[in-house]
Order: sequence, then structure tokens, then C-alpha cells
Amino acid sequence: MLIHEHSKPGRKGAPQAPVSKADLSDIPSNLLRQDSAALPEVSEMQAVRHYTRLSQKNFAIDTHFYPLGSCTMKYNPRACNSLAQLPGFLSQHPLTPDELNQGYLACMHELQLMLCEAMGMAAFSLAPMAGAQGEFAGIAMIDAYHKANDDDGRKEILVPDAAHGTNPATATMCGFNVREIPTLDNGDVDIDALQQAVGPQTAGLMLTNPSTLGVFERQIEKIADIVHAVGGLLYYDGANLNAILGKIRPGDMGFDVIHTNLHKTFSTPHGGGGPGSGAVGVAERLIPFLPLPLVSQDNAGYHLVKEQDAPQSIGRLSAFMGNAGVLIRAYVYMRLLGRDGMARVSEFATLNANYMMAEARRRGFELAIPDRRASHEFIITLKREASELHVTAMDFAKRLLDLGYHAPTTYFPLLVPECLLIEPTESEAKEALDGFMDALEQIRQEAESNPEVVTTAPHTLPVKRLDEVRAARQLDLAWKPEA
Repeated sequence: MLIHEHSKPGRKGAPQAPVSKADLSDIPSNLLRQDSAALPEVSEMQAVRHYTRLSQKNFAIDTHFYPLGSCTMKYNPRACNSLAQLPGFLSQHPLTPDELNQGYLACMHELQLMLCEAMGMAAFSLAPMAGAQGEFAGIAMIDAYHKANDDDGRKEILVPDAAHGTNPATATMCGFNVREIPTLDNGDVDIDALQQAVGPQTAGLMLTNPSTLGVFERQIEKIADIVHAVGGLLYYDGANLNAILGKIRPGDMGFDVIHTNLHKTFSTPHGGGGPGSGAVGVAERLIPFLPLPLVSQDNAGYHLVKEQDAPQSIGRLSAFMGNAGVLIRAYVYMRLLGRDGMARVSEFATLNANYMMAEARRRGFELAIPDRRASHEFIITLKREASELHVTAMDFAKRLLDLGYHAPTTYFPLLVPECLLIEPTESEAKEALDGFMDALEQIRQEAESNPEVVTTAPHTLPVKRLDEVRAARQLDLAWKPEA
């Protein structure tokens, strides 16, 4: 039921923070509502029960194994959230003068330095408020760099065909033409095709390493040399940092700019369109173009670097300096982990993925790249099941919901037919991994003996299988009162 369906005229809950007319005195009368808002009239108990029931219908990392490939849906320590809510952080106004905000600025300055050390970069800006905004900042800086060098002919960004879909979208938004580079069957970028594609028109290459195919790009240094030799720059999509923390740094691979998803790798719950952070790091030559504000330190303490101090900056991406709560959580998480802890993140993430991949092979599932070791995620293809049993990857995904597991990413990357991209992360126990593999095996057995139970799943959830095309084309999210 919608909460409006619980509503009865005149029923009210006690206001938690009543608003008096005096509080409205500064609002112009023409901006005040003349009629009451069409809100449900329910008791406090009804409201609590309604939203608690809704929360119990959701799949969440707190309640279920959530192996969503390339998205790092992992457990985040509650300590990070608790410390981010300390009154000194939570009550600080974003327009507080720097001299009265030294504690927070000190934390942010140290976060910039820790990210530089972990990623092998010369400087970091915490301003981008999402991974996509971090991507935009990265490509905008590449564009600004070339224009500052009077190199206006660089109109092309190279993007491997295994890239995240946001990569070509970002390049296009920044005014570049996108040229796709193919990937070989073994998961590596086609070096010959790259060599033929680069030239004086090349502004840069966007790359995720490990890639969305779940494997590490073995010729990354050669790729960097090829792009740099023609004057292009390398952009690192930080979606898969969980695989390499403490082991290798993008800056050491030859990348010139990177965005990091602090909300995926560094302890803010990911997904649902909530707050994020796409903090962006750069090599020495791109420092003048970093988005503002930055946190700097001098003899007088910490202060924000603004436009008058950085005339070549690509400017601001938001009113203030990123999502403060996300940044504090990331700072606390990195301090809790330390250098050795970061390495353990990647070690256990990779161990879990390779264990599951070995289990998938043992149980007869087909691996997309069978001759490669997984990074923090791996891909199985269900093309045989689709062809012989007429049960698709989407059918498997829907049936997993009945068995208590959120589905992995389906049908991505597009290079692999009928694929499931599985990422266990570092925080899951072996029993959870085994349970998930047992569920996949059960579904395949059902597909062989009773395929209809799979093709019509889910059966146990409040909402059964939807017409997804109709849902996308006729989206209706607004409640309207009956006439």
C-alpha cells in the first residue's frame, strides 16, 4: 500500500519540531503556500510501520550478499558514519570562514595527501560530487591542458569497447569525438588497433584497470607509452580500485588523471542515487587545471584555494567543496585501514573473486575469459544455458531474488553474451560465497528440470516480473489524489 492509502482526514501525528508563524516572518507572502500540501494524514505509528515495512522489502548490503560487478557493494564500517556525524562536522556551515573551520580543513588536507600517496598522483581535488562528475572534471582538465598549449587539433578521445558507458558519454559532453578501441579475446586492449588509432588528433585515452572484464591490463605501460608518444594523456576510471589498493598505483602505470569513487571504495554506502564523491587526482602537469576549491596549507594554517589563486582552473563543479559527509567517511576509513589495511582490502577482494571463479568452473559454468586470473570480479556466460535450455541470464538474475541474493550485473560488459559480472568484495565470508554458488547451481538444475519456475521468477517478492520496456517508457512515479 501507498502511505496515502492509510490516510484518514483529521488524523495526525505529533509534530517533532513544530513550526510557528514567527518562523515564516522573513518569507515574502507571495511565496507562502495558500493551501495545505496534499500530504497523507496518518499517525506517527502508522508512518513508522509503513516505512519500516518498506525497508524490509529491499535488498541491501546490511541484509543480503550483494555481488554487483564493478560497483563494490561492500560493507562499510559503522565507525566511519558515527565519526562523520560528530557535532563539529555535522553542524559546520559551508560558509564558515577558514579560520573557524581549521579542524575540518585539516582532515580534508590530509585526505588529499593520502589519496595522492595511494594513487601515485601529485595533487587531488575533492570537489567532484559523483563518479560521473569526476570523469567530467578529468576530461575537462585534459581539454584545458591541450588548449593551454595551443594544441587545438586534439578532438578525439579513445575508449576501449569494454569501458563503462559513462566514458564515451563524458568525452562527448566535453566536446570530443569518441573512437572505440577493440579488446582481444584474452581481455587485453588490442595494441595494434591502438597504435593505428593514435595521432595528432588524440587528446587522451580513458581506461579502467582492471577492466570491466575483470582482468588486469597486462600491457598498461606500453599503452601509456603509445598514447604519450603522440602527445595524448591517460585518464583512469577509478571504478575498480578495490582490486589494486596497496598493490599498484595508477600514477605508476602512467596515468595523468584519475577519479576515485570514494562512495564505492572508501566507505560510503553505494547505490540508490545517494551522495557520492568522485575526487580527482592529477599528475604534476595538470595541477593548474584542478577544479576548485582545494585545501592548501601555509604558515597561517589551512585555507581554501579559490579562483583568484588558480586562474587556469576548470572552475567549480558545485557551490561548495563536494559532499562533506562522504569525504569525512573516506578520511576515517583510510585512517582506520592504514597502509597495510588497504593492501588487505585488495588481497581479500581478489581472493574471494578467484575462489568463486574456481567454484564456478568446478560446477560446470562457462567462464568468459577462462585462461586469466580474476581481479576483484569475474564473468560467467550463460550462452549455453540460453541456447540449450532457453533460460537467459536475466532469468537467472530474477530467480536469485527468490533465493535471497541480489543479482550480479547482467548483460554488461556488452562484449560477453548472456553474462553475469560477479564481484564478492573483501568483506564476505566463505559461507556467503558458497551459498551464492549453491544458488546458481540450483537455478541451473531447475532450468533443466522445470524451466518455467526460472523463466517466470521472481515468485516470492511483493512485485513479480515487470514489463521492463513498458516500465521505462511509461514511468509513473507520482501519486495523484482521486478526483
